[in-house]
Amino acid sequence: MIGQVHSIQSLGTVDGPGLRFVVFLQGCNLRCKCCHNPDTWEMQSEKTFTSEEIVHKALNYREYFGEKGGITLSGGEPLLQADFAYEIFKLCHENGINTCLDTSGSILNDSVKKLLTETDRVLLDVKYTDDDLYIENVGCAIKKPLEFLEYLNEQKIPTTLRQVVIPTLNDNEENIEKLNAIVKEYSCIDKVELLPFKKICQTKYDSMNIPFPFADKETPTKEIMEKLKNKIIQT
Repeated sequence: MIGQVHSIQSLGTVDGPGLRFVVFLQGCNLRCKCCHNPDTWEMQSEKTFTSEEIVHKALNYREYFGEKGGITLSGGEPLLQADFAYEIFKLCHENGINTCLDTSGSILNDSVKKLLTETDRVLLDVKYTDDDLYIENVGCAIKKPLEFLEYLNEQKIPTTLRQVVIPTLNDNEENIEKLNAIVKEYSCIDKVELLPFKKICQTKYDSMNIPFPFADKETPTKEIMEKLKNKIIQT
């Protein structure tokens, strides 16, 4: 099976447990105003790979994975190429490689459910805890990722809950309280990661001649990040 690929990072350290071979798939159904990769939005890519080619490349780095590392599929939105992702993960398991899926969780269909049968861990990006903010700044309602999370919980798939902290939008205690409520409700969540909003993507928007919607937002200070992290329930 052939898939549309944006780029590959051979040894990533922030895309799941341990060292990861990270494949960024092309295409995204959302338009998050904080998006760092606007160049992944369109489905077509100049780079195409078969599932076998991807796994063959990953195998070259298996000695670095250790017990925790493995492959991570990110994007874009990898759920748009769920059948391709399934073939990759299935081949990975046949070769003893751990699998991780980085997603916004806005799609849940039969192909996605099949993909999840070969997924060892999900990194689920819950952008906000307020539905109005979701609709305005993401392009879907919050019920989409929560329905996805409900299914992960039913299937007992280990999940890392992630959120980018954006000043004036979700850098407040009310948001953290709602995140904690989600953590309490879904036992599949065993880790929570708060990540600071950054504007290093500005150059991509400039090169594509499109405005960066959050160009006026600042990166949260280390003090604010530590304060919010300390309020997150430890799982």
